[in-house]
Amino acid sequence: MTRMRVPAALLIIACLMASTPVDQTLGAGVKLAEATPIAVLYKNPEQFVGKTVRLDGLVTAVCQEMGCWMALADSAESSQTVRFKVDHEGAITFPVTARGKRASAEGVFQRIDAADKEGNEAAKEQLAAQPTASDFGKKYQVKVTGAILK
Repeated sequence: MTRMRVPAALLIIACLMASTPVDQTLGAGVKLAEATPIAVLYKNPEQFVGKTVRLDGLVTAVCQEMGCWMALADSAESSQTVRFKVDHEGAITFPVTARGKRASAEGVFQRIDAADKEGNEAAKEQLAAQPTASDFGKKYQVKVTGAILK
């Protein structure tokens, strides 16, 4: 009788572990304790340029080709999205399966200038993926250092 209980108990533990969602850490993860609300970033973006920020939200879009960016918003209905961008061939790639998940992401907030080929390319891709997103993504993005997908 005892012999049958051990395999059954192991099976139950394995099933419980498989059904428990595990956070996925990308890059350095998230170090800042507090998130900046996306609405605050939208209201005064120049105040944040060059600073490390953490944003929490819903992943509304992900680069379909290389996983080089993802967009976060407060909700699926929000047009206020912020793009987190990685370097091409970088250490972080965002999985396409992240779309629709909650996430915390962190990095340096930056203004996109005309010479930033990758930033401008990502802005065009995001606009194609999210035609209702605001023009904010054409001007600003976050150079990501890490994220946690939930």
